[in-house]
Amino acid sequence: MSIPYWLVAIVASALSVGPIATILLWGSVWIRLEYWMRVVPTLRLGQNLTAADPPSGRVCVVVPAYNESHVIAALVRSLRGETYPRLRVVLVLDRCTDDTGSLARAEIARDERFEIVEVDACPAHWSAKVHAVHAGVTRSKGAADADYLLFADADTLFSPGCIAASVAMLRHRSLDMLSLLSTLTHDTWFERVVQTAAVFELMRQYPLTLANSLNGRRPFANGQFMLFTREAYGAVGGHEAVKRALLEDLALARLIEAKERKSGVFIAAGLFHCRMYADWAEFQRGWKRIYTEAANRNPRRLSLSARWMRWLGTILPAWMLSAGPLGALVFAGDTPTGWPLLSLWSVALLL
Repeated sequence: MSIPYWLVAIVASALSVGPIATILLWGSVWIRLEYWMRVVPTLRLGQNLTAADPPSGRVCVVVPAYNESHVIAALVRSLRGETYPRLRVVLVLDRCTDDTGSLARAEIARDERFEIVEVDACPAHWSAKVHAVHAGVTRSKGAADADYLLFADADTLFSPGCIAASVAMLRHRSLDMLSLLSTLTHDTWFERVVQTAAVFELMRQYPLTLANSLNGRRPFANGQFMLFTREAYGAVGGHEAVKRALLEDLALARLIEAKERKSGVFIAAGLFHCRMYADWAEFQRGWKRIYTEAANRNPRRLSLSARWMRWLGTILPAWMLSAGPLGALVFAGDTPTGWPLLSLWSVALLL
């Protein structure tokens, strides 16, 4: 039995909307992201700059650590392997109840570049991590006379030359703050499947081209790695100025912009690694916090982003995946028009 042409046209149009919309929307986002990743400099450029003109300023790395026994030894090893000549490292042990301190001390051994600051309480009006970093800056010898202050997370790993390349890029571009988009690990199932989509959406909201733009800048920074000149850090009020912030990186980036200072966000390109979250529950909590702060705690903006992701990540792909079976169901008995239409569904699904 032949199906009327008008019915074929209506059903085909309805089934085509999902695949076409999905391909167009995801394709446009992917093209933009590919462009951003190509035009935004990587830390490899900093390596070339270092070879031509090695930086010599004093750098102090401040790392807050709260119960980081599973990662602290690897971090210390990576920092001990750093080749920067005038380096000091401050580990801030923030009310640790595990063996983070003993593991860190064992790994430090007699390396005089390292210093440990212990925090036993956090004031009620401070965010815990922000207070720990502030304590590291104000209570350590290493930070007292540093030309550059570098703030990093405990779950990160430095490749030799990472710090020198970062300082070289900061100097070359006359920046007040430099942040790196770390190379993330992808060992667990949620890192391989969900993390890519999570970062993808964050980069859609905060394009790296706008973070580095001279005009129309959208302030952004990654708290896993933030390098400041000492003068600029003091000018914006340091971590004390953002003591209530859950995401101090975005808060500091906005302060830098408000003070008409210059910042840059670049790609680590394998010279700086990070494992953001150890398990799925921690991953969910962490990314909820990231998106909430990325929306500047604005419910309307957060809701719009959530609806966009629901359409882009769930409704349109489901619509696309249903096009093939629905087409087969409707047109299976109509060979002249059915098989060509099913071929089109196959192409759409393949894309």
